[in-house]
Amino acid sequence: MQADPAIITLLMFGLMFLLMALGLPICFVLGGAALFFGVIFWGPASLNVVILNASNLMNSSILVAVPLFVFMAYMLEKSGVAEDLYQAMHLWMGPVRGGLAAGSVIGCTLIAAMSGISTTGVLMMGIIGLPAMLRRKYDKYLAMGSIMAGGALGPLIPPSLVLIVYAMISGESVGKLFLGGVLPGMLLSGLFLLYIFGICFFKKELGPSLTRSDRANWNQKLASLKGLIFPLLLISGVLGTLFLGIATPTEAAAVGAAGSLISAVINRKLNWKILSSVNLLTLKTVSMVMWIIFGAGCFAAIYQGLGIATWIKEMVTSWPVSKWTIILMMQVVWIILGCLMDSLSIMMITTPVFLPVVSFFHVDLLWFGILFVVNTEMGYLTPPFGVNLFVMRGIAPDDITTLDIYRAATPFILIQAACVVIVMLFPALATWLPSFM
Repeated sequence: MQADPAIITLLMFGLMFLLMALGLPICFVLGGAALFFGVIFWGPASLNVVILNASNLMNSSILVAVPLFVFMAYMLEKSGVAEDLYQAMHLWMGPVRGGLAAGSVIGCTLIAAMSGISTTGVLMMGIIGLPAMLRRKYDKYLAMGSIMAGGALGPLIPPSLVLIVYAMISGESVGKLFLGGVLPGMLLSGLFLLYIFGICFFKKELGPSLTRSDRANWNQKLASLKGLIFPLLLISGVLGTLFLGIATPTEAAAVGAAGSLISAVINRKLNWKILSSVNLLTLKTVSMVMWIIFGAGCFAAIYQGLGIATWIKEMVTSWPVSKWTIILMMQVVWIILGCLMDSLSIMMITTPVFLPVVSFFHVDLLWFGILFVVNTEMGYLTPPFGVNLFVMRGIAPDDITTLDIYRAATPFILIQAACVVIVMLFPALATWLPSFM
């Protein structure tokens, strides 16, 4: 059965958005839409395509790193690393206006470099940092926004699950992608800090400094630095082994998982209850991630198999516009989809279509992958389906409304958008470090 590619596109994405609006899980939405249109246009033979695609994804060696990094993230959450980190940030940054909010961003940045998962930073810093800031009369919007924005750094700063999946699709090196995310991640973290310190400089009531009685002496400050030792060692172990070529991404993930276990032992937090809890959480998260990958992979396979990706490439490349116009249009698509679904789903749906187009224009696929992650980070903060918004709703006091949480995220979304523009204008931010690998 043949149909116009534009009509097929409209029908497939229309059904997808309809099912999402009905509240179905995204993996079943994508997989179900793929099966439905596959059977319509190819008949029962489409089931073979789905099975083959799922089998190829399951045999991808790159994905082995995913459960190891997820295990590392949850074990670090249980091992007391966040408490030590926040204590150090509290003592060193507290005397400065906005220091606790800035310390939360720095803490989330370090957690992102250990876990690669957005919600981990929000949970770990939010549970500890939000009550501390509210007790000290911090502006509730600044307090919540800084934690949610800091948590959104997880998919960008390595190790990143999103970059692992992008490597599988694009064929780029995982190690180079990890290094490519370092400078944009540091830039975005720095922009968050600049905003926090700037607004608190002009409006000191938004982030009051600690009173003299609450401030620590130098001995207490220096003693608190021990809380940074293990996080820095773990980050160096994971990224260092990749950068030096000592370990593959999967082996580096194993180093991180082992390091998280050592952290729990040192902090006397490792017992059977915690280990079983971490294993169960890892199983749930990895199952969700894999089902999303399978569902989106089937959707992309059927979509491409119908020849629509080729049609889009031929249509777009025939337009009398520059490659930058095309890339800007892709940014708009990602921003819109970021309000509706997670970054993994967006990647699995759009990159098989977008990569042939950008390859035609000789765009660096490593830079393009980093640009994707910087862009879709906004999706963690944009309503109505921003993941970090839901996490903050779960840990915020009852007197804080959902609208308050949306408002808290707004200035940080604008900062993320500014970072997208900077990475577009200066591609070396993503490509410079990987060039040394």
